[in-house]
Amino acid sequence: MTNWQKSDWRNKPRVQMPEYTDAAALSAVEGRLASYPPLVFAGEARKLKQQLGAVSRGEAFLLQGGDCAESFAEFGADAIRDTFKVMLQMAMVLTYGAKVPVVKVGRMAGQMAKPRSAPTETVNGVELPSYRGDIINGFDFTPESRIPDPERMSQAYMQAAATLNLLRAFSTGGFANVHEVHKWTLGFTDTNEVKKYSDMAARITDTLDFMEAAGLTTETNHELQTVDFYTSHEALLLEYEEALCRLDSTSGKWLAGSGHMIWIGDRTRQPDGAHVEFCKGVLNPIGLKCGPSMTSGHLKALMASLNPENEAGRLTLIARFGAGSVGEHLPRLIKAVEEEGANVVWTCDAMHGNTIKSTTGYKTRPFDSVLREVKEFFAVHNAEGTIPGGVHFEMTGKDVTECTGGIRAVTDEDLSSRYHTACDPRLNASQSLELAFLVSEELSARRNKLDQAKAG
Repeated sequence: MTNWQKSDWRNKPRVQMPEYTDAAALSAVEGRLASYPPLVFAGEARKLKQQLGAVSRGEAFLLQGGDCAESFAEFGADAIRDTFKVMLQMAMVLTYGAKVPVVKVGRMAGQMAKPRSAPTETVNGVELPSYRGDIINGFDFTPESRIPDPERMSQAYMQAAATLNLLRAFSTGGFANVHEVHKWTLGFTDTNEVKKYSDMAARITDTLDFMEAAGLTTETNHELQTVDFYTSHEALLLEYEEALCRLDSTSGKWLAGSGHMIWIGDRTRQPDGAHVEFCKGVLNPIGLKCGPSMTSGHLKALMASLNPENEAGRLTLIARFGAGSVGEHLPRLIKAVEEEGANVVWTCDAMHGNTIKSTTGYKTRPFDSVLREVKEFFAVHNAEGTIPGGVHFEMTGKDVTECTGGIRAVTDEDLSSRYHTACDPRLNASQSLELAFLVSEELSARRNKLDQAKAG
């Protein structure tokens, strides 16, 4: 990508991006951000790419999760800690089922811009521009709040920097100690509703006890008390992405300095569009959302553009079809990948195709539909002989009531009690951990079949 420049996207068709009315204010913010340190570093992005390469070969599993849209109002140390904590618990349970390392990538420290299905929304007869995430405009339904404000990019940068600072401290400062993480999970399985998962939790306990008896303690093994944890977000607001783009002196390649992994949404994946143009030139791992309208031809064109050297770990295809539709769409896309001999990570976003309106008027996602899509994703890959590399969830460590179902049975009537999301409904801590146990069972069954096939 020798001729690529970070501003080339400006010559391409743009969608799902704001039109700023004050060009001078926008230019001032872009200049200020361009002078700030990057939020992530090239060596970290390269390490994540290497680990995703292992995922593409079935030697690791990807867990990607976090907020639908991070908000300025909800920002705080407790919220960051709680989501990080649940992701560590999920990763431990998934590691046990998959018998391979789990690569942990948060939708954090940058997931602040959102594509919308319509440019405007109407409330009580009043029509205003849609809310597009706190990095662009405000959630309050007022004309002033909905005007895109470039100064919000500066606040987003500061919030992302503080989030990453805390995540790095949690990852290496002892909070991620494997025994502490398991104690939290045991607390979850001690409650009456989730006794069914206590057997797996007990087996994890036995494994940890054996490791300690064999001398693999947290005192003697640094890896048992630290984790690699990466950040990701949709690269939607390209003015922000360009301002944080940096030239890596080691490789001579460009780094998207806003996050370790960035992805292209299902609404912004036009092969000749601005978002693809920007993402193709950076060294970071790239995600690509693949919805029902993705054609085999488009996918082949996008793979050629985004990963011309066919690097393992460079491109993650994030399937999002909706429960009941995976069998209709995923096989043809798998065939397109196989025909090209492309190196990709396949992961399942079981959230975005399962959004419905509840009887009480709230946007929600039924837990059973999320689980069904994950199971269909595994079933198709098992039938095709390909690798189901990971799962991608919108979730929070808080005890919200936004998705219905789960073992603690959130109902439509419960949604109003703790419905805090700024955009789409998220799994709460209990639902997230329950889903990890259920996915772990899928992974364990797949592992057993593979072992039997090798033995046979």
